[in-house]
Amino acid sequence: METLYLILIVILFLLAISDLIVGVSNDAVNFLNSAVGSKAAPLKILMLVAAVGVLAGTVFSGGMMEVARSGVFYPDKFTFADIMLIFLAVMITDVVLLDAFNTIGFPTSTTVSLIFELLGAAVAIAVFKIAGGAEYALLGEYINSGKALTVVSGILVSVIIAFTVGAVIQYVTRLIFTFNYENKLKYLGGLYGGIAITTIVYFILIKGAKDAAFMTPANYQWVKENSLHILIFSFVSITSLLYFINIFFRINVLKVVVLVGTFALAMAFAGNDLVNFIGVPLAGYDSYITYINSPGANPNTLTMESLNGAVKTPIIFLLLSGVIMVITLYKSRKARTVIMTEVNLSRQDEGDERFGSSALSRGIVSISIGLNRFVSGILPEASKDWISKRFIPLPRKKKEKNQPAFDLLRASVNLMVSSALIALGTSLKLPLSTTYVTFMVAMSTSLSDGAWDRESAVYRITGVFSVIGGWFFTAISAFTISFILASLFFYGGTIAIFVMISVAIFMAYRTHRIHMKKEETGKASKEEEDAVTPANVSEFCTKNAQEVFTKVNMYYNQIIEGTENCTITELKNIRDNIALLQKNARMHRKIVSQLLKGTAEQDSEKAYFAIRTQDNLLEIINCISIFAGASYNHLANHHKPLNQMQLVELKTINEKLGGLLNGITQIVKPINNEALDDIEQLKTTTESVIELSSKNEVKRIREELTGNRSSILFMSILQETRNIVYFSTQVMQSLIK
Repeated sequence: METLYLILIVILFLLAISDLIVGVSNDAVNFLNSAVGSKAAPLKILMLVAAVGVLAGTVFSGGMMEVARSGVFYPDKFTFADIMLIFLAVMITDVVLLDAFNTIGFPTSTTVSLIFELLGAAVAIAVFKIAGGAEYALLGEYINSGKALTVVSGILVSVIIAFTVGAVIQYVTRLIFTFNYENKLKYLGGLYGGIAITTIVYFILIKGAKDAAFMTPANYQWVKENSLHILIFSFVSITSLLYFINIFFRINVLKVVVLVGTFALAMAFAGNDLVNFIGVPLAGYDSYITYINSPGANPNTLTMESLNGAVKTPIIFLLLSGVIMVITLYKSRKARTVIMTEVNLSRQDEGDERFGSSALSRGIVSISIGLNRFVSGILPEASKDWISKRFIPLPRKKKEKNQPAFDLLRASVNLMVSSALIALGTSLKLPLSTTYVTFMVAMSTSLSDGAWDRESAVYRITGVFSVIGGWFFTAISAFTISFILASLFFYGGTIAIFVMISVAIFMAYRTHRIHMKKEETGKASKEEEDAVTPANVSEFCTKNAQEVFTKVNMYYNQIIEGTENCTITELKNIRDNIALLQKNARMHRKIVSQLLKGTAEQDSEKAYFAIRTQDNLLEIINCISIFAGASYNHLANHHKPLNQMQLVELKTINEKLGGLLNGITQIVKPINNEALDDIEQLKTTTESVIELSSKNEVKRIREELTGNRSSILFMSILQETRNIVYFSTQVMQSLIK
């Protein structure tokens, strides 16, 4: 029996390594988004600073490990066998859940996932013990609901505090420095940096050192007694140093603050969140030690009172965890995907919005506009003018690619507020969600900075609610999956454990492949965007037109065949392929639009025709999409198929349309003005065939030779075909200008 449990302990530690990898991939956004978004330094430097911070933070996390041992349930009510089932269910759920969120690029809370996984697994085992027990018992005797509620409440309160504090501090800071802060930094930069870094020192060192693995009671008592002197000395020395390096070495003070803040936040993250990754395996290891030190003990009766006591985590475990986290930080591609989600939601300028609009976000924007008008009506004009001037952003360098998403001033506020709040939570032994805190701080500072203007507010708000909704989904999913796994382990035993481990490995492999595919697609899109210049934009549009005409011709033919053969699956696949073509067309439209901003006057006509070409191509794809959707819905609803006369006419139209699209493709590759007359003839012929089919259909309707639904589908196809003909010739006219 000892051998079996030893194998399970080994599995727990292997899962811990996996959890560290997926956990850091998820949480790297917490301490890197500000530095990456502001481009305070090259990515390699930022990674190095964060890595050192993570290593330092691991030795500050010892006091948090008790959360995994007794923070959610009463271990003395569970046996060693029960505890092992709970911990296995928790670790498998955590790895699978976090990896899934990383794959789709959503930052979620590792703290919330841990708490609800422990809760789900413990409730499952407790329910089965109560159901099969000889004595009457209540679930509350097994679950530490009070402590769990305190932890969850602390997390939710931290969200409100983080948003409020971040918004207020950013507003005041921007009011003082404005966006044009370069000159003000000469006078106020050192003072601002001294306050920011001293604040970080206070929360990280003085408030967070109590439970550090290296800290003795005597040393901490000295720190506590001399905290005021430490703060004064830190403020004076840091402020003086910042003024010195700014005056004599021309080093931007804000870059120093951002780098120190990145270090501090990485340190605070490791100190607070390490329990989420290794707390459960270490608790399992301690349980195993208790078991083997109890000769002759039965794992099904040996209760785990030993987990109730305070624990001092061996520093070797902490350092090894730190090393794994650092390696993951450098190697994980998923970490960068998650980082970009938060950076895009807080960037200063408009651009391609990942999230759409929703009724809730539109309502919030509407209310905000109303409140803004009300406040504006109260404030004196002079005050409004002064405030508005302080918040005028600097002009963006339109021709410069890879610009910072926001400036260094906002990045420094993000880091200072986030690291201070997280370190404070750690000192109070509250496992705050670093994701919640850093995300809400980033959103509040971007709001105060005016980054959410009327062009982007609804999309940013939808994005915020989507991420927050993901957090609640995390809690529900963590509880449910962990409950199910613990139940399977309770009844299925060893076989169920190893089957679910195999399933988890397979799922991790699948999500890895999905992420790799998404990354390759994104990389190809970025390379395509970088390759387009104002000089070759005409060639870019011509290439897009050729691709669209070729695919539309192919899809048109396939839709008619699928409709004739009533193959719903084929039409569904065609519809999905057209959706991908639409997505690419929108991306090409965005590339052209952004590329041509600030175009010289002499190139304005080229810019106009380039945008017009992309708009018309998108309209063509929208037409074929409507065609495909209507045909699919017709078959999916099991309506009567098109009759033979309708199909014959559609095939004739398909032949004429194919000739027209092929003819246009030949003209624009290269442009051949002599063939324009032939294209005009093809266009006229195609339109004539469509018009004749419309008249024939009206006759069939009058003579009741066709069903109502079939007639609606047929007339819809004809209308979309007319539109394709029109927009195709418009594309040709734009390309030959």
